[in-house]
Amino acid sequence: MSANSADPATEPAPTPHDRPGRPARPDGLGCGRPDGSRRSRRPGASPVRRSRGLLVAGLLSLAAASAAALVVRSDITDPPFQRLDDRWLGWMGGPHDGPYLAAATALNWFGGPVGALLPLTLLFLLLFRRRWASAGFLLAAYLGGNMLVIQGLKHLVDRPRPADPLVRVDHGSFPSGHAATAALLVVVAGALLVPAARRRAWWCGGAVFTLAMMWSRTWLHAHWLTDTVAGAVAGAGAGLLTWWLFQPALARESARSHDRRGAAAGADPGAAAVPGGG
Repeated sequence: MSANSADPATEPAPTPHDRPGRPARPDGLGCGRPDGSRRSRRPGASPVRRSRGLLVAGLLSLAAASAAALVVRSDITDPPFQRLDDRWLGWMGGPHDGPYLAAATALNWFGGPVGALLPLTLLFLLLFRRRWASAGFLLAAYLGGNMLVIQGLKHLVDRPRPADPLVRVDHGSFPSGHAATAALLVVVAGALLVPAARRRAWWCGGAVFTLAMMWSRTWLHAHWLTDTVAGAVAGAGAGLLTWWLFQPALARESARSHDRRGAAAGADPGAAAVPGGG
């Protein structure tokens, strides 16, 4: 036997770095390893870790909205930033007609009963597809964000609205429920429907939509400017915190859905065809 021949007994065992990485299974949450691979989720494996960034962003947003609420509650008729609110309201003085009225009216309806159809339709779709974790996340975020956070702050502060609003409004100007719902739906839809690779563009578009909703509420004299800012921050914070709570369940559900699609593709005789062939 040649002296240069390899002896299996003396060869070093392969290290974990020598093993080829497995392709990442996209779960829409960006949980892959830096090299793009993913450890297989075997029974007994450690659960998916929640993102600390979601927790910090959610808590800071809710804390900022709560702090603003306490400031307004200390003097609901003349809070420290009332001069800013008065100046902004003066800029929104009109004339209230033309395309601006059409845009503000459409956003007003979207934030009201008509807008409730969107999350309700999405909920039925998720239940039909048996995505229980996603449906629970949607319910918890929408009901918790609106009933607990927004309505809780409204009853805590009970700030008077601007004079002569152009649409029907309820009690309590602070915070804006329309702005809160807009920001909340942007976060929920981004978590459930948008792939992680495309979320940057989604967040930019969602920010524009939320700003448009904030403008419409002040243009219609339904809210002060700071009401809309606090509403958007509170709605986004409620969505982010609920996302953090449901993140492991959503990741497991996404992985199971990916496995089912892979199994179905493997059972399909045409799945082995080369994409784009012919």
